[in-house]
Amino acid sequence: MKTVRMTTAQALVCYLTQQYLEDEGLAQPLVAGMFGIFGHGNVNGIGQALQAMPSLRFIQAKNEQGMVHAAIAYAKAKNRKALWACTTSIGPGALNMVTGAAVATVNRLPVLLLPGDVFADRLPDPVLQQLEAGMNGTLSVNDALVPVSRYWDRITRPSQLMAALDRALEVLTDPAETGAVTLALPQDVQCEAYEFPRSWLEPRTHHLERRSLEPLVLAASVQSIQRSRRPLLVVGGGARYSGAAEVLTELMEQCHIPMAETQAGKGLIASDHPWNLGAIGVTGTRVANRTAAEADLLIAVGTRLTDFTTASHTAFSDAARWIGLNVNRHDAYKMGALPALADVRTGLRQWQAALASLKYVTSYDPAIVAHGKADWNHEVERLGTYVQAPRWSQTQALVAINHEFRATDVVIAAAGGLPGDLHRLWQSAGHDSYHLEYGFSCMGYEIAGALGQALATPTRRVFALVGDGSYLMLHSELVTAVQEGVSLTVIVFDNGGYQCIRGLAQQHGGDGQGNAFQFHAEAVGEENAPLPLDFAHNAESLGAVGVRVETLEQLRTAINESRQEIRPTVIWLRVDPESSSDAYDAWWRVDVAAVSSDPAVERAYQEGLARREDGARYRAR
Repeated sequence: MKTVRMTTAQALVCYLTQQYLEDEGLAQPLVAGMFGIFGHGNVNGIGQALQAMPSLRFIQAKNEQGMVHAAIAYAKAKNRKALWACTTSIGPGALNMVTGAAVATVNRLPVLLLPGDVFADRLPDPVLQQLEAGMNGTLSVNDALVPVSRYWDRITRPSQLMAALDRALEVLTDPAETGAVTLALPQDVQCEAYEFPRSWLEPRTHHLERRSLEPLVLAASVQSIQRSRRPLLVVGGGARYSGAAEVLTELMEQCHIPMAETQAGKGLIASDHPWNLGAIGVTGTRVANRTAAEADLLIAVGTRLTDFTTASHTAFSDAARWIGLNVNRHDAYKMGALPALADVRTGLRQWQAALASLKYVTSYDPAIVAHGKADWNHEVERLGTYVQAPRWSQTQALVAINHEFRATDVVIAAAGGLPGDLHRLWQSAGHDSYHLEYGFSCMGYEIAGALGQALATPTRRVFALVGDGSYLMLHSELVTAVQEGVSLTVIVFDNGGYQCIRGLAQQHGGDGQGNAFQFHAEAVGEENAPLPLDFAHNAESLGAVGVRVETLEQLRTAINESRQEIRPTVIWLRVDPESSSDAYDAWWRVDVAAVSSDPAVERAYQEGLARREDGARYRAR
């Protein structure tokens, strides 16, 4: 057997450069590069290997969580057909990746995490940044990544790298079980040499699995659809990753089956398509939620069916039946569905052919569906009507920004009040133009995610919409964008705090205290006065372009001028903290104190009990 003497880190980098993913005859490199922040735990191992083998692109990040978010966004933009690795030192650097790992795993998106670790030989034990965990000498902070990783391993000998990487690539290329993969790399093992087989380091092509529906499942699911008069497609991210836009459109038009979108599914089909009813659930449109309540069959297409989609299990009729089309068995079985395990595009194509032979058409009247969509469009227009005031409403600003969008633009958001209004009001052109991280609703994802999206789609303009609270949590990757020459636009919606949560508390009888960004009595400044934050100047201090806008014309100008900038642009916009849209025929369970001397809290508790019983009854059916 021919071998080559390399360090563990060198073999790791070499292996990653030789991995390809093939889908329908086209093979492309799987690993686009590596984000990293070097420390004593990885600079002389992986750092040296990257220097020796520069064929793998390296980008210096500014925050470990941020670089994982960027890698996640890249994988999402590439529909899981390409990914980035992320390397850190031991200790705080590794631990900072835990949140990002959870975002990747919850959203079923591949990312490879390569944290340094303490010495495997333990000779200088304990070392700088080591966690001494009492009675367990094998633990390090990297063990915190175990529950948020699809696959986790610690490489304590160079020879272990081969089996671990092969297993890692199996998970990273698995459409059903992908997510974060963590390989903990002790700093001494990274630098140790081993005779690696040359055959293991040769190019390897992984083939994207497109599973078909089993014949019995195909027959049962087609029969269930055929019996239905008012089915509804609930379309999630799995349809996007499968590339199912064309067949989904054909199925809707052929059979007159309407669709509703989850956050991950929005942007696959244009909002103006006649059978696209828009967002569903807690952040849904009136027409989609009312159609869902009257549907006799719900067809979950590549979705995890979280409580926002199901309105905490109160959005649907107790008598409605379910089919779950998904590559992931766990998701396919949700809501007591008939599990239809298949690649979404493949499964939809099988249904389309079978239903065409049966000449199946639903009982929906296209004119009534069109009327429902028109009614909702009037509501969007009402909420977006611009009225000059001391502050914009959030809905006015979103509709105004939407009007300036081009078909090739991409909008990104993640947490707070913005995702709800975006889901309801945003008119998407399709073509994967809508990028929301709402599986984990992670504050701080937006700007790093915009960087990852821009790296994946350099010919498209990327706009990150972020609240002031989320911006303050994590905006450091603006510097990375400046450093790498990546141009993107960030629009900061400044409402003076965590106002989404303040409003949530007030809706349930609380006063929302602790959520506004304001001075306190003991601080320098007038008590309860807003903090004097300037996001435009902050952006300029980081090397980006900062713009403050107050009028509609200034906003339009800033958006279009940002397209010409070679640096990132941050547009700062003040909005009214109480200016989001409301829920439309949907409820979200957020429990309220069962004991309180406040009548408002008592009323909120009693109102919630009835809705909780509705959800419990649905689960028990």
